[in-house]
Amino acid sequence: MAPPSDRNGRRRRRALLLPLPYHGHVNPMLRLAAALHARGLAVTVVHAETRVPDRRSLPAGCELVTVPDGIPPELAASNDIPSFVFALNRNCAAPFRDLLAAALREDDDGRRVACVVVADVDWFAPLTAARELGVPALALMTSSAARFRVYMAYRRLSEMGYLPVQESNMDKPVDELPPLLVRDLHARMDTARHVAYADLLDHIVAGVRQSSGLILNTFDAIERADVEHIRRDTSIPVFPVGPLHAISPVAAPQQSGALPEEDRSCLAWLDTQLPGSVLFVSFGTLVSIDADELMELAWGLAGSNRPFLWVVRPRLVRGRDSVELPGELLQEIRGRGVIVRWVPQEEVLSHPAIGAFVTHCGWNSTLESISKGVPIICKPCGSDQLGTARYVCDMWKVGVRVEIKDKVTREGIQVAIERLMDGKEGEMVRDRIIEMSDVVSKCTMKGGSSELAMNDLVDFIESS
Repeated sequence: MAPPSDRNGRRRRRALLLPLPYHGHVNPMLRLAAALHARGLAVTVVHAETRVPDRRSLPAGCELVTVPDGIPPELAASNDIPSFVFALNRNCAAPFRDLLAAALREDDDGRRVACVVVADVDWFAPLTAARELGVPALALMTSSAARFRVYMAYRRLSEMGYLPVQESNMDKPVDELPPLLVRDLHARMDTARHVAYADLLDHIVAGVRQSSGLILNTFDAIERADVEHIRRDTSIPVFPVGPLHAISPVAAPQQSGALPEEDRSCLAWLDTQLPGSVLFVSFGTLVSIDADELMELAWGLAGSNRPFLWVVRPRLVRGRDSVELPGELLQEIRGRGVIVRWVPQEEVLSHPAIGAFVTHCGWNSTLESISKGVPIICKPCGSDQLGTARYVCDMWKVGVRVEIKDKVTREGIQVAIERLMDGKEGEMVRDRIIEMSDVVSKCTMKGGSSELAMNDLVDFIESS
C-alpha cells in the first residue's frame, strides 16, 4: 500500500475498510468504499480469507488485501454467529495489527502515512488495535439505527426480564424501544445461546463507544429519532449516510462461492408481464427455513393466482443444499411462476412489472424496496428482521405482515398478498411507499441529508 497522492502531489488519507464476511455486510461496506474513493480517499479493503470477494469486481480504484483467519470450514458454514464472530476477532486481531503497523511505516520520506480504519461493528478487536496504534477508527453498522439501539439496550433488557424471549411475554411492549414488542427483539433461543449473543453484543457496543465515530446505513427521514438517541447515548460523531446502495449505485462484488450466478433471463420474462402485477419473493443470502415452511410458501404463492418470481437459492431449506418442488405444484404454476436460484435484485425491484416484494426484511432488501417504491410483504425469520418488519408495517406503513400463529400457512401467505394487492389498505401502502421513495431520492441528491452526512464523514476522516 504505497502512500497515495492526488493530482497535485498532496498526500491523500488512506482508508482501510474491514467488512464482516457475510454478503449482507460486505455489500454496504463496499458501497461505502466506492463512495469514499469517489470523494478522493485512497481505499484498501481488508478482508478475512473466508468468503473473500473476487478482487476483479471490486469498486474501481480500490485495493484488496486479505488476512489469515484460521476459521474451520464447518464453523464458517454453521449458523453459530457468535462463535464465528468471536473466532474471527480472536484470529484476525494480530494479522490486522501487523498490516496496519506496516501501512503506517510505508512512507519513504520517514513520515507517518495518514490512515483511518472503517470496520464493521462486529470487528471489535481490529477497532481496538487501531486505537492502540493511534489510528482513527470508525465503525459501520450495516443494519438499522433501531437495531443498534437494541444492541445498546440488550444487557439492560435482559436484566429487566424481557430477554431471552419467552412465550408468555412475546406480545409485551418494550416501553424503552417503541414501537417494538418483545417478540421483535430476537427469535426465541435457549439460555446458552442467549448468553453467547449477549456477550457478543457487549463487545460490539463497547468497541463502538470507544471508536472515533459511527457510520449508519440509514437516513434521517425514517430514523431521525433513533439516530439522535445514539448520538446522545454514545457521545461520538454519528453519520447517517444511507441508503448506501443509492449513494453509491454500483454493483458490489460477490464473495467466492457465496451465491449462484445471477439469472438475468428473469428480466426478459418480467418484460412480458403487466405493470405492478408480479410478486417478487426472496429471503436474501443467509436465511434458511424449514422444508414444511417452504411448501406452505410455495402453495400460498400458487393459490394467490398471481404471477411471481421466486428466488430459491441453495441452502434456503435448512439442512439441504438444494430444493426439489413436487410435480403437481410445478404443474399448478406453469406459465405463471418463475423459480430461479439468484437474480440481480436491484434491477428486479426497479422493473415496472413488480407489484410487491415478499421478503424476510433484511435491512439491505428493505432499503432497496423502499427506494424503488415497491410495497413490502414481511415474513421475518429472526434477528434484526423482526424489528425491521415492525417499523415497515407500524411506523412507516409501507408494507403488511404475514400473520403467523404457530407456524406459516399457505392461507396466511395468501391473506397477506390479498391485503396488499387488493383493496383500500393496499392502495394506502402503495401511496405511502411512493412518498418514501421520493424521500430517498431527495436525501441522496446534492444537498440532501445523506449526501451532506457523507461529506461530513469525508471531512471528518480528512481532518482526523
